[in-house]
Amino acid sequence: MSSKKLPSRTRRAYQFIESHRNEFSVQMMCRLLGVARAGYYAWLNHPVSDRAHEDARLQRLIRASFIASHGIYGAPRVLQDLRERGETCSKHRVARLMRENALQALHGYRIRHIPAAKPHALIPNLLRRQFTVSKPNEAWVADITYIRTWQGWLYLAVVVDLFSRQVVGWAVKPTIHRELVLEAVLKAVRSRRPRNTLIHSDQGTQYGSDAWRRLCKGNHLEPSMSRRANCWDNAVAKSFFSSLKKERIKKRIYPRRDAATSDIADYIDGFYNPIRRHTHLGGVSPDEFEATHRHHRSGVH
Repeated sequence: MSSKKLPSRTRRAYQFIESHRNEFSVQMMCRLLGVARAGYYAWLNHPVSDRAHEDARLQRLIRASFIASHGIYGAPRVLQDLRERGETCSKHRVARLMRENALQALHGYRIRHIPAAKPHALIPNLLRRQFTVSKPNEAWVADITYIRTWQGWLYLAVVVDLFSRQVVGWAVKPTIHRELVLEAVLKAVRSRRPRNTLIHSDQGTQYGSDAWRRLCKGNHLEPSMSRRANCWDNAVAKSFFSSLKKERIKKRIYPRRDAATSDIADYIDGFYNPIRRHTHLGGVSPDEFEATHRHHRSGVH
């Protein structure tokens, strides 16, 4: 039997015999451990197979990809990293090596299903769960979440472009007043300069205020609202918050609000937008997806 096909139990037996051959008889140890003496001597000539050497090399690349992703990449995304480096291994091999090295991706949170509800009386649901769009700034989604700190809650508002899933604007404040969402949208407007862009949100009072409607009207944004108590109408924004909390916050309580703000900034601007592979985008990051789109458009023109 070649060394690369040896069961792990047999390999460990051979390693034990090699470590204790000066203390005990090889013949006796082979008999007690249930392995063949001829097999042990064959293993001595090739104690580590070529495949084992290759596995060790791949393990280093896999671990580097896993660490760079902050522990969120499973085998499919790690494989994409390896393919970009020119590796040709299979997904099953990557999964096996990750399993053997206890590299387990973080799991997401389950979203409770909420049945359909009545539409908002003032602002209708214009998005209607059409989460796939054909160009940047065609439709944005906005939402608010909260982060725990020992100083009290820190509230985070984001604006996400449905085209690339890029976070195009975000803001944090210690209160959940309307200024929080206004600041996040103003950042998005300054960076993207939208024209006739649909902006969808839930039915929070911040998104139903006169100030919100004036801001939308003055910046070429058409507001849209989810139906009451229906999180699926704003699933993309909810999905981003789920990724943020499972991949970075991890149920921790930050000592101070400024520490939480710095960590959120690092996640959004340093990882999520420029690096994190997105399944919906074919395994590339939001920034890369938009750069590819711009390149194709310039090629057409």
